Amino acid sequence: MTSASDSPLPAVTRLIATDLDGTLLRDDKTLSDRTIAALAGAEAAGIEVFFVTGRPARWMDIVSAHVQGHGMAICANGAAVADLHEGRLVEVFPLDRAVALDVVAALREAAPGVSFAVELATGIHYEPAYPPFHMDPGATVAVAEKLLYEETPGSGTPVLKVLAHHHEMAPDAFLVLARETAGDRASFTRSSPTALLEISGPGVSKAATLAACCAERGIAAEEVVAFGDMPNDVEMLSWAGASFAMGNAHPAAVAAASGVTLTNDEDGVAVVIERILATR
Repeated sequence: MTSASDSPLPAVTRLIATDLDGTLLRDDKTLSDRTIAALAGAEAAGIEVFFVTGRPARWMDIVSAHVQGHGMAICANGAAVADLHEGRLVEVFPLDRAVALDVVAALREAAPGVSFAVELATGIHYEPAYPPFHMDPGATVAVAEKLLYEETPGSGTPVLKVLAHHHEMAPDAFLVLARETAGDRASFTRSSPTALLEISGPGVSKAATLAACCAERGIAAEEVVAFGDMPNDVEMLSWAGASFAMGNAHPAAVAAASGVTLTNDEDGVAVVIERILATR
């Protein structure tokens, strides 16, 4: 594994794809002045920047001013493409509610004590035992089976992902168990330091949606530089022509990336962007 200073970069970089939490954002959830300057420098050089995150679109205020002219961000681990300028979702890749109910039932049996939240295109709702979302005070609190119920199949608001939390299991062990239990029915990943899994539709990932957005722009994978730090970034780091795991990254992200940069608190993304700009 090579460092940020000597890892190969694409001959031409046309797009930068970066995760937010633990990657672009510092631990206090702010953007440093150096990072803001690097993002502005990339835009001035004609390099598109895409924020690719597990966050829902409504939690993107921290970076919405830096989203560039295209206005697009990939949210909910690839389940949604949001236009942050207009404040709307332009495309969703939902998790079928019947599949979600099947997965919930399977995990209840495999991991007693699990609790769930349901992220809809309109907001999140969660079970009484699930850790509350203080950023979403209007959430409905009910069992997942009720939250996922719809009168007529296809009539409900699209489900972007289901979240599963366990208060006792180790995070990676919980992920392995879930994939073994229901990995044939949905996509499982994690981005939290706790045992919190994120469940999306089959084939939905940051990489899949990023690849589609790049294809629309005529941008090849080898022209993309990606950054990430957690298992939900693995597919994206593997897909991009050049990729960097943060110095604080999960081992799975390090293994998937072509290089390692400094930590998020050390402006690791900005370090690489500055190097890209210096070569132009």
